[in-house]
Amino acid sequence: MGHLVDRRTLLRAGLGAGAAALAGFPMRGAWAQGDAVRWAYLVPGFTVLIARYMQQKKLGEAPGVGLAAPSEYATVSTYYNDFAAGNYDVCIGSWDVFAQRFEAGVPIRMLCTITTASMISILTGEPSIKGIPDLKGKTLAAPQSTGTFRMVSSLIKERYGLELGRDINIQGVDNPASSMTMVLANRADAGLSWEPNISAALARRKDLSLIFNAGKVYREISGGAELPYFGIAVRRELAERDPERVRRIRAAFETAINGIIADPKEAVSLVADSAGAPAPVLLDALTSKRLSFRFGSMASAEERAQMTKAGEFLKRNGLLKQSIDPGFFIAS
Repeated sequence: MGHLVDRRTLLRAGLGAGAAALAGFPMRGAWAQGDAVRWAYLVPGFTVLIARYMQQKKLGEAPGVGLAAPSEYATVSTYYNDFAAGNYDVCIGSWDVFAQRFEAGVPIRMLCTITTASMISILTGEPSIKGIPDLKGKTLAAPQSTGTFRMVSSLIKERYGLELGRDINIQGVDNPASSMTMVLANRADAGLSWEPNISAALARRKDLSLIFNAGKVYREISGGAELPYFGIAVRRELAERDPERVRRIRAAFETAINGIIADPKEAVSLVADSAGAPAPVLLDALTSKRLSFRFGSMASAEERAQMTKAGEFLKRNGLLKQSIDPGFFIAS
């Protein structure tokens, strides 16, 4: 007898798409060749900037691309879980989350990267704290449930020999904006966050200073390599059934990233304040390079090698079980 349990039943039972795949249940995406490709973005956050830019420039309507109007999500877990379940086809998110989901059996592939970990920082308002070693015995506000927290924990352990939660006390917060709120209110000695939250905090208090940057520290421990951060993944069924369309989608995102880099002022004007930070703050994040876009296609052997190396960093710190499978990449 064949399996009679469908995907929605599994999800209602609390099983994610990856668990279903590992259990042997066939997963079927809703996308069919010729359909508009479904995609989404998360609010607040800088993915709004990309989505609005794509829409205003009509990049998703270019011949052979066919992106539908994007869906908007306000909850991170729902955003990623819906992608894993096949409820949309193209996701802008943290590459380590995609790698972990792929390892668990979720049918997704990595298309490209769009930022590096240089947009992740720790800042403080305490003049006596000049660097991470000065945080020993102090309190760091941080969103503990995020992959970013786990990645930063690994960087700090490798670079400084300190463990978050043991050597440095952690004040858990629900989201990256809240860690900045704790610092601004003098309720934590330092805070971990990422752009545009960092720039928003710096705009409110001029005495704040940056004492850690994830991209910089990774370059120090890796011999100069970049640590990817946000990227774009697609459902495997889309990649397999219409590879030319996927290449055109990748090109559309590359055009958007290059356009934002070339004219950040215009890009910010398309978003207003919907990214979760005032337009001047978002513009400052871009022009200061604290939020720096960098497009990296997985069709490039160099980019694949860089992500594979980053995967080894995750593996030795227990964030991945295995080295990254080459099948994770859309390499053409």
